[in-house]
Parts: sequence; C-alpha cells; structure tokens
Amino acid sequence: MKRVVVTGLGMINALGLDKESAFSAIIDGKCGINAIELFDTDKHAVRIAGEVRDFDPLSVLDAKEVKKADRFIQLGLKAAAEAMEDANLPEDVDMERFGVASASGIGGLRTIEKNSVVCNTRGPRRISPFFIPSSLVNMLGGFISIYQGLKGPNLSSVTACAAGTHAIGEAAKSIMVGTADKMLVVGAESAICPVGIGGFAAMKALSTRNDDPQTASRPFDADRDGFVMGEGAGALILESYEDAVARGARIYGELIGFGESGDANHITTPTMDGPLRAMKGAYKMAGEPKVDYVNAHGTSTPVNDKNETAALKELFGGKDNCPPVSSIKGQLGHCLGAAGAIEAVVCLMAMRDGVLPPTINYTTPDENCDLDYITTGARKADLNITMSNSFGFGGTNGVVIFKKI
Repeated sequence: MKRVVVTGLGMINALGLDKESAFSAIIDGKCGINAIELFDTDKHAVRIAGEVRDFDPLSVLDAKEVKKADRFIQLGLKAAAEAMEDANLPEDVDMERFGVASASGIGGLRTIEKNSVVCNTRGPRRISPFFIPSSLVNMLGGFISIYQGLKGPNLSSVTACAAGTHAIGEAAKSIMVGTADKMLVVGAESAICPVGIGGFAAMKALSTRNDDPQTASRPFDADRDGFVMGEGAGALILESYEDAVARGARIYGELIGFGESGDANHITTPTMDGPLRAMKGAYKMAGEPKVDYVNAHGTSTPVNDKNETAALKELFGGKDNCPPVSSIKGQLGHCLGAAGAIEAVVCLMAMRDGVLPPTINYTTPDENCDLDYITTGARKADLNITMSNSFGFGGTNGVVIFKKI
C-alpha cells in the first residue's frame, strides 16, 4: 500500500486564528479559556469556555452565504483554506482524485438549538430553510469540497471526541487503497451554546471553576474537576509519498500508524482497555518505534487521565520507559470532534520546530498520574516520532503516529 504523508496544515482555536499564532501561544504556555461571551450565562452553572475570539466569518464566506453555514462549518472552512495554501499545490492537481474527510462530534448544535426555539415559540413555518443544510455534520465536508473544488471521496466521521483522529485514518485509507491521491482532513466543532454547555454540565463533565477560568482545565492534576469546552478546527493535507516527492512538496511528517477500537463498556465512562488496544494497534502498525512524544487525550477528567496514564505505562512497558506526555486542553479547552485534528497539527508542528508542548496548570501531583507531563514549560527536544490519542463517548478510540522525514 502507498505511504501517506502530510504536506499542509491549518488551525484555528482559542489561542489563534491561524496555525502559527496558535502554536506559538501553545508553546508559550498561554491559556485561551475565559468567561463565555457567545451567550448569556447568568442561569448556567458553568460560565467558562475556550472561545475563538475575533473570528470574522466573512473571511471565508460571502455575506449572503454566512447564514447558510453553522459556526462549526465556518471555522472548518478557515482551517481548510489555510491548509490548502500551506500545501502549495500545483495548478494541475487532478481534483477528481482529491477528496475530503471531515469530522465533528456534534455538528451544528447552535443552529439546532436556535431553530428548535423558533419552532416552539413562533411555529414551524418560521424555521429557517437553511436549518438542515447548515447543521448536518457532513455539510462541513460538503462546503469545503465546494469551496475548494474537491471531487474525490467526500467522507465524514461523527465519533464524538475521536472524530478528528478517525478522519485522519479514513483519509489515509483512501490514499493507501488507491481511491484518492490526496485528501483534505478537517475536524471542526463549535458547541459553545446554552444547550451545549448546559448539557455537558448536567452530566457533571465540566469544570465549575468559573472564578478562575485560566486554571480550570488542569490535565493530570490531582485537583482536576472536569473538562472545559473549547471550539475550533484543525486541517491536514494528506497525499501519497510518491506524489509529494515528485512535486517537491515540503513534508511535515509521514503517518506511519493508526489504531481504532471500541470499549464495549459504557456510553460515557472510558476504560483503560479500549484506549490501550487503539494505542497498541497504531504502535504495531508503526513498527513499534521509539516514540519521542505523546499528545494525550488528557481531558482533565478524573477517570480519563488516570486510565490514559495507566494505558501508556502498559504500552511502553512501565513508567520509566514512557516518553514525555502533554495535554494542550488546559490551554484550548476540549474541542470535542475537532480535538484530534488540532492535536495532530500540533504534533506535526512540534516535530518541525523540535519542541515539546507543555501541560499547564499541573500543580498538585496525583499518584495515579505520575508520568513526565512537561509541566514546567515547553522543552526543546529532537522529535522524530510523535503519537496523538483521542477517545470519545460511546467508547470509541483513535490513535495516530507520525514520523519525521
């Protein structure tokens, strides 16, 4: 099967409207979590999130088109456009062999909420005709394929917080088996709305540190009390190694392993076994190499962080054999279905720059979370192989491993 490499990247999140500014802020240990401004939170138990500030949808859509696309689609279009430009593709690309693999955990929740209110207060005749096409998850790929002219496979992953990582795997499979030469992967999410925050808060999944948003998300810390919602998008251009070399493309890295698994245990509570099997699958496919860095799922929830730590120790043969690990969710919040795509972009940029992203807000050690989480700031390192983990509700897990070329 064909080798698959990454030749273009794009990213937008609470710390930046483009990949370079966002990555620089991540490395600097900054935090994009603040009081929510997207809606009135007076009646909410949780009033903080990692919002994308100062984003103008007119930067990616004509004014008459903005109302046709939910915010998650708008953010995805922004990251996709950056990745396409970054890849420096030739004009003669065969667009019938260039596809898109999109991902979102929830999709247009803001639009669904808005039109549900309209239906109940003003009647069904007042529902927007753009409601359905604006909120469907796969319309992320639909809009992107139209705006970028991509006529190859148009795929969509809707696997909760593992969606972005699964989309990378699905795109790679298309190239490996020959149904496409190039694929644009885009994971996007924007669920910071009354029903989104309220729903996760009702599950007791969110941190309630409203008075100290900058330290609310604290992956692997003993005092962690839940995740913080984030929003954003990540995008990657995948293509065959042969095509990339032939056109003289800059290669960020090669996708050498990906793993997928199901917990078959509980709709929301993760196990150690499921994530471990996904890690083992990716690790075996990659040839069991020396991994230099792991970007953890690291949600700042009591169960995930403990289980993920235990799974990593099992995978690598004990604490002393584990590579450095960090979670950037303390800085961005948890971007749900976009998280895997954003974190893959961060892994590839970390390899490019030879730097380990930090885990912020780790102040109180947890005996169950005892790895090197890079808690004292970013660290220079020679990175050749990086791994990224994503686990979602429903017990769905995805892992990818990249190699520097």
